[in-house]
Amino acid sequence: MQIVHISAECYPVAKVGGLGDVVGSLPRFQSEMGHQSSVVMPMYRTNYLYTHDWEVVHKASSNLGHWWFDYTVIKEKSNAQGFSLYLVDINGLLDREKVYGYEDDVERFCAFQIAVANWLSSWGSLPHVVHVHDHHAGLFPFIMQHTYAFKKLQHIPTVVTIHNAQYQGAFGWDKTMYLPHWDSWKRGMLEWQGTINPLASAIKCAWKVTTVSHSYLDELKFMSNGLEPLFEFEKGKCMGIINGIDYQVWDPAIDNYLTENYAVNDVEKGKLRNKEIICKQFGLDLNKPLFIFIGRLVGEKGADLLPQVIHDSFQHIGRKMNFLVLGSGDKEVESGIASLKKIAKADFNEYIGYNENLSHLMYAAADFLLMPSRVEPCGLNQLYAMKYGTIPVVRRTGGLKDTVVDIGEEGGYGILFNHAAVGDITQAVYRAVETYQQKETLHTIRKKIMSLDFSWNRSAKEYVDLYQSFY
Repeated sequence: MQIVHISAECYPVAKVGGLGDVVGSLPRFQSEMGHQSSVVMPMYRTNYLYTHDWEVVHKASSNLGHWWFDYTVIKEKSNAQGFSLYLVDINGLLDREKVYGYEDDVERFCAFQIAVANWLSSWGSLPHVVHVHDHHAGLFPFIMQHTYAFKKLQHIPTVVTIHNAQYQGAFGWDKTMYLPHWDSWKRGMLEWQGTINPLASAIKCAWKVTTVSHSYLDELKFMSNGLEPLFEFEKGKCMGIINGIDYQVWDPAIDNYLTENYAVNDVEKGKLRNKEIICKQFGLDLNKPLFIFIGRLVGEKGADLLPQVIHDSFQHIGRKMNFLVLGSGDKEVESGIASLKKIAKADFNEYIGYNENLSHLMYAAADFLLMPSRVEPCGLNQLYAMKYGTIPVVRRTGGLKDTVVDIGEEGGYGILFNHAAVGDITQAVYRAVETYQQKETLHTIRKKIMSLDFSWNRSAKEYVDLYQSFY
């Protein structure tokens, strides 16, 4: 089966969040199952572009409204990612360092999707499935089915995976001319609440809709930034498939980012050595349990609650724990977290920014991972943490609820709380500190979570089964 993934991100080419991790892994596992899986994405000017060898596979031109543009498709020569990787270059639009955040993002991603449709139409043998990810590729099912120039593509099955429904890419009808000439009777397949909404369009037009966890799909029916009625209406073609993680990248036994590797049989020794390194680097107390937060410092992740949570934990529980925060995002949140340094007594520190090496070391060193997310479609951090023997302390929402079982339940191995509220989170920190004092229980949980299987093998098969249901 020939599968084409279309995405704005793909690790390690360009990654902003979990979308990049998924698109960087799922196609490789599908390829290992014997399918021809490939990824098509914009050609950003990232380091990956300059450190790999490429070949030009297609050059042509198309138009974005009245503006004609040339585009080039290049392919990575060595198959370094385990699947065919294609980048689309459009001078003046896609040739930038950042993935998002430009005033002309609408034009950038519209042109990208038009170029990909133009290129696929030139194929002698069309793909069996086109799998698009999030709103950046959300107009593609509409373009395939309802534009006159690309009728050749209209019978190819399409799947859209929603990694985060809060971001929908909506824009005004004044930019409708960007789309290739389309059947005006199909206006409703583009529109949602008076705008052109790429994510809504993908939900309407794709043959199947998937979300990255079962619980997140349920939540979207009452919490999807205005799309709630649409998810209810289209529920018959929606399903949840939990993300996996790549154990070739995330495994403390072989992780190249660690100076001290370890496995289940020597988890205590391995984690202690990595904790010594982290505590020395950040001036923390080795003898206290280490709580970490890794992620975007935004309200969606509950990061704005961290300063008060840390302050209240010190005040009400006592200075019995360390906190270490890694991430960047909202400047006010960054400032609030940095302000905690004034009260730190070898029990708090932070690193503002993105650091892949440090994140691996933190997972290996930490005792607990804190995820107070308001929204968490699947969550990968809790899966990474568990492979490293780090116990997740997470809110009952989305994929966190699907992948973590509270220690108070039979067979439990994590700590859950109900609300993204300071009191709930602080109580969970207290439970974690109490668990840390029970060394035998702690050791048992560490061994258990390191042995759980959240690999992509299961999830990749679910996607392939979904594709094959079309035939």
